[in-house]
Amino acid sequence: MKIGLRQYWNLLVDYLKPQKGRVIKFAIALLASIGLQLVNPQILRYFIDTAVAGGSGQNLLLAAILFIGVALVTQLISVAATYYGENVAWRATNTLRADLVEHCLQLDLSFHKFSTPGELLERVDGDIHTLSQFFSKFTVYILGNLLLMSGVIVVLFAEDWRAGLAIAFFTLTALYTLIGLRSLAVPHWRTYRQISADFFGFVGEQLAGMEDVRANGAKSYVMQRFHKILQGWLPVFHKARFASTILWATTNGIFTLGTAIALSVGAYLWSQNIITIGTVYVLYYYTNLLSEPIEQIRNQFEDLQQAEASIDRIQDLFQVKSQLSAGGQQQLPHGALSVNFENVSFSYNDPGLGTGDLVLQDISFNLPPGQILGLLGRTGSGKSSLARLLLRLYDPQAGVIRLGGVPINQTPLTNLPQKVGLVTQDVQLFQTTVRNNLTFFNQNISDERIYETLEILGLSTWLHSLPQGLDTNLGPDSSGLSAGQAQLLAFTRVFLKDPGLVILDEASSRLDPTTEKLIEKAVDQLLTGRTGIIIAHRLATVERANQILILEQSRIIEYGQRSELIKNPESRFAQLLQTGLTDLLS
Repeated sequence: MKIGLRQYWNLLVDYLKPQKGRVIKFAIALLASIGLQLVNPQILRYFIDTAVAGGSGQNLLLAAILFIGVALVTQLISVAATYYGENVAWRATNTLRADLVEHCLQLDLSFHKFSTPGELLERVDGDIHTLSQFFSKFTVYILGNLLLMSGVIVVLFAEDWRAGLAIAFFTLTALYTLIGLRSLAVPHWRTYRQISADFFGFVGEQLAGMEDVRANGAKSYVMQRFHKILQGWLPVFHKARFASTILWATTNGIFTLGTAIALSVGAYLWSQNIITIGTVYVLYYYTNLLSEPIEQIRNQFEDLQQAEASIDRIQDLFQVKSQLSAGGQQQLPHGALSVNFENVSFSYNDPGLGTGDLVLQDISFNLPPGQILGLLGRTGSGKSSLARLLLRLYDPQAGVIRLGGVPINQTPLTNLPQKVGLVTQDVQLFQTTVRNNLTFFNQNISDERIYETLEILGLSTWLHSLPQGLDTNLGPDSSGLSAGQAQLLAFTRVFLKDPGLVILDEASSRLDPTTEKLIEKAVDQLLTGRTGIIIAHRLATVERANQILILEQSRIIEYGQRSELIKNPESRFAQLLQTGLTDLLS
């Protein structure tokens, strides 16, 4: 895909406009530096012609001092231009990076299901880092160097029209050649960036599963995959660099041609006594001076080749849209929420696929507010998928889901996490304080409330053992925190959120019997005055349920009041009570 000038311009305007002041300072510093480069050759010509003519030593000394002074000022201004340029690039890329992260967080789980964290990290950081030169230098450097080249040509025309014409022809030929070769390496750089993303995705996946890799002796397989990716990566890099090298070789050839033209024209004009030896040097100096902007333009085009591939990939990511709508304006009621499923069908794959791909088929049930539903079924029957639908992590392909009588797609998407609490068997801890891990960065939750909740769950002793209490940093692999304690922290999160619906998805499966008994009373308190859905394999977990729903092969095979199902010897639930849940639902 070839990026158009409008897309370049839109990207620059969007992320440089908020920094208009810094961009202006950068442009002034850069253009001043470029302008001063036109001055020193004139000082050198005066010095040479004065020396050849036998001028006074005082004049030569003043010319030398002036030359050194202009050179120093040029360097200082170049330092200022570099500072402003890097500052602009840092802020612009960070803003773009933040926008891309926010966009990824808003995408539904169907996108993240097929994108590894490592791949997204490379796209959010690696591709955007490639654009730093594009944001800081591309436009101003291109324009500035074109102005420098134009200034050099004007000065040379003022010296002699033949010299100006020859150098103008050389300059236009160089620019035309570079522009013609601009897109040569873009496809290779795009492939390189994609392989880079795949590589980091692979590394991230293996590091996350390091315990399983080592425990099962899969190190050799991982290293084989690692080397295979690298072997495919290197040839693509060589192709990209070779294509970019063509620009470098072409530029060097052009420089050689320009020097030959300058020396030939200068020698001819000097032999005809049209110009002085100092002017011959000026022609040579200005021609060499042209080599710097042409070289910078070449560098910018080479950077642009990589930037174009990155812009393409970034725009591809921005064009990925969430399959979930933002929702309507209806607010969910306070207190316990009723749950109503009406003929709900759901698939993780293409909605147009057949019923064999459906995870849930024609699911209907009604759970009144304040009651508890025990959800049973074999692994893969769709229990957890049902919980994800209630949080709108996905939308069903058919049917309607209501909470408190409100269709969940008609309430703001941000409102659901406040009204629905989910506790799973896998607890994610973040690299931050205990307080932030419990409150999810909600500053409105007081420490007193946190202490009270931890006391209820039996975690007060653990909290007091921490060196800094609630300010102690935790992380994904925090030492001293057992699986049971991590599970209790997850319960604490739900307590603090105070939702109207609580979903326990195998929440006690990782707890030992002693710890499980410890939280039984806490679970009772958590479900008091709230609606609850308990997803379980074990019968003991659903003893407090008012209703029982059993899933098998994505469909409901039994649903009803728990008390009535127990009395019916023909019911599946009654049979499970007699035979044991482990044999039939695990």
